[in-house]
Amino acid sequence: MPGRVEGKVAFVTGAARGQGRSHAVRLAEEGADIIAIDICKPIRPDSSIAASTSEDLAETARLVEKFDRRIVTAEVDVRDFAALRSAVDTGVEQLGRLDIIVANAGIGTGGVRLDLVDEGDWQEMLDINLSGVWKSVKAGVPHLLAGGNGGSIILTSSVGGLKAHPNIGPYVAAKHGVVGLARSFAIELGEFSIRANSIHPTNVNSPMFMHEATMKMFRPDLENPTADDMAVAARHMHVLPVGWVETEDISNAVLFLASDESRYITGLPLTVDAGGMLK
Repeated sequence: MPGRVEGKVAFVTGAARGQGRSHAVRLAEEGADIIAIDICKPIRPDSSIAASTSEDLAETARLVEKFDRRIVTAEVDVRDFAALRSAVDTGVEQLGRLDIIVANAGIGTGGVRLDLVDEGDWQEMLDINLSGVWKSVKAGVPHLLAGGNGGSIILTSSVGGLKAHPNIGPYVAAKHGVVGLARSFAIELGEFSIRANSIHPTNVNSPMFMHEATMKMFRPDLENPTADDMAVAARHMHVLPVGWVETEDISNAVLFLASDESRYITGLPLTVDAGGMLK
């Protein structure tokens, strides 16, 4: 039985691990070939989150190839438009087309009130989580138009793109901006049968969320909180009795938006939030 994205090619950013890897593998499982990029090095030397690596991206490629799909990888910073365009152009040259853009790469932040945020931290967040999303789509759209088959653009936002949370102001601002990007692309590219939607996860079991700094942010009352300690607090964010969702939960939503099952859905902010937006 044909896969839900059989014969299509998807460009996925932040694909070395976490949600990006999960999206690439899930799309490959359903028949897509993949152009996968990731920075594969630290954003900054003092980051509390371990950086993705070349080995991580190679593992994504191995997992995609297990489904007998082709994959082209490149180590690219989404702030670098020339490098993005080169990676997409090379991927399309090798794979023959482009149908799906999943602009997923991003960083997290937290712990500081918005009026106290360092200007460099603010700019870094906007450069990666907002401008990097725009540049990723900008690099891919010419190929969607050239193919003449329409396409699907999926932008990773957050529940923080639909409501505010304390002490993550730069992240909230950037993720709100992603909604505007999705809606603008939807309006401007709709005549070409190109759809654009944003996806809004709650906490996700991935390296971006599951690390010491996040655990301490959720449980400042404990000196060395564990994931179990964090879960107690995180469950209060949701209607369903969970502290977080899994990467495959987001990937299933990405697959739906990439497939023809959502062929008349565009400009939609789709939540995968365990009811978090009801709180």
